[in-house]
Amino acid sequence: MYILTADEMRRMDEMTIENFGLPGRVLMENAGRGAARILLENFPDMYAGDVTVVAGRGNNGGDGFVIARYLAQAGVNVTVYLLAERRRVRGDALANLEMLSSLDIEVIEVTDEAAFVRHKTDMGKNRLWVDAILGTGLEDEVKGYFKSVINYMNNHPAPVFAVDIPSGLSSETGNPCGISIRADVTATFAFAKVGHVLMPGASYTGRLHIIDIGIPPYVVEHVSPRQHLSRLGEVRASMRSRPAHSHKGTTGHLLVVAGSPGKTGAAVMTAMSAMRCGAGLVTVGVPESINAIVESQACEAMTHCFDDNGSGILTHALLHDILSLLENKRCLALGPGIGMANKTKKLVENLVKKSPVPVVLDADGLNCIADNAAKILKSKKSDVILTPHPGEMARLMGRTAEDIQNDRIGSARTFAESHGVYVVLKGARTVMAIPDGRIHVNPTGNPGMASGGMGDVLTGMIAGLITQNYDIRAALRIAVYVHGAAADLLQQKRAYYGYLATDVMHMIPDTIKLIIDDSLGNPPAAHTPVL
Repeated sequence: MYILTADEMRRMDEMTIENFGLPGRVLMENAGRGAARILLENFPDMYAGDVTVVAGRGNNGGDGFVIARYLAQAGVNVTVYLLAERRRVRGDALANLEMLSSLDIEVIEVTDEAAFVRHKTDMGKNRLWVDAILGTGLEDEVKGYFKSVINYMNNHPAPVFAVDIPSGLSSETGNPCGISIRADVTATFAFAKVGHVLMPGASYTGRLHIIDIGIPPYVVEHVSPRQHLSRLGEVRASMRSRPAHSHKGTTGHLLVVAGSPGKTGAAVMTAMSAMRCGAGLVTVGVPESINAIVESQACEAMTHCFDDNGSGILTHALLHDILSLLENKRCLALGPGIGMANKTKKLVENLVKKSPVPVVLDADGLNCIADNAAKILKSKKSDVILTPHPGEMARLMGRTAEDIQNDRIGSARTFAESHGVYVVLKGARTVMAIPDGRIHVNPTGNPGMASGGMGDVLTGMIAGLITQNYDIRAALRIAVYVHGAAADLLQQKRAYYGYLATDVMHMIPDTIKLIIDDSLGNPPAAHTPVL
């Protein structure tokens, strides 16, 4: 399922109008009519209430004028407050504004702060707001009396229905441009926008409905959006059945190189999560000092203990032994709990460069290459999958975690394209970037996952699927979706927090079964689009 940037949506509109001769006024009519239908379906008591449409002078306001007309025709009492002078409204929006007079719909101009102060009491005498102020093209911070209006609407008890996107929300990043409407329901047109599905944008959007406004499939294919939202049906279709004659030798052998004193759990969870995802065999390569601990916790996995001279760390001297151990393996999971000793950094760097199989690099492994990532990744022999959280991504890119969070898609895409790697940028709405620049955003998961070890489980899941010869892109989408969905099931059964990474790990097979049987349902905690 595509999710669009503002520029991609603009290009689709232009091509539809110019190449297919479908007038912009028809697209606006389709948008407003569909939005009015969604509004009345979500707020059926509005037939007996007052609705306030707050409109800007652009096309978003034009959509609002169409909505007002359809609501009035349905018997709803509607008042429109135009945050501009009438004479400044142009084009299709003006045509729809002029139609309101024939229906005796009152349009009140609110052109500055003083006018807003005069009218705000009357504006608030309603049971529902329709936000048609700014639309998807916003780039600058919301200022002036628009900011006052948005703040007033947010603090008013009536629910808000947003047209296309909550006013003030960036359609590119999902971040408020200083301030944003907090909508209960949003009706958007043709496709969801990036800002609807990333956090915090999803929480500002509320329940999202997508309205078909008549964009031809040819136009969609020509623009070819590069962002996708992972959907349950697509994830299910990516999963493979297992032949009846399968055995552990045919379902792949994974090598996990991880762990150090105090971080044995990371190695164990990575290994066991890979097996929970169906990997046939897993060998965990660990320092000899912690081998007994790992063996006692990872009963179904094999271990290979490396001589550490009692230090508890893996060093560059072990490179040849580990490369030899990779023979007949299909994937290497590298880094969880491995530590940051200088000799360990050198080992990780050379394993990334020389591994003959795909490398899933996480946690300490990411930090080990952060100072010289570009040079190391340029020398890689095989595919590399990096699974950073925002702090690790910031170290890899020489930026701050705040920078990364302010542009999650841009950060992941830039790094993936520049270095020819796969990036799984973890967090609320995990972003997966493919080396060719395509993006997948994951809708599953919840705040209860904010606890230690969750990333180790995900690393094992990704590596476990690659070990079973899944295409890397499919492995990422499946692993991230199942990981979050397992946590969503735990949240339903237990509490909003307090479950552990190992609880998620144990839920993996049950979650996979529910997906295969088509009985999982939509992510309960996510604002997923309603088609």
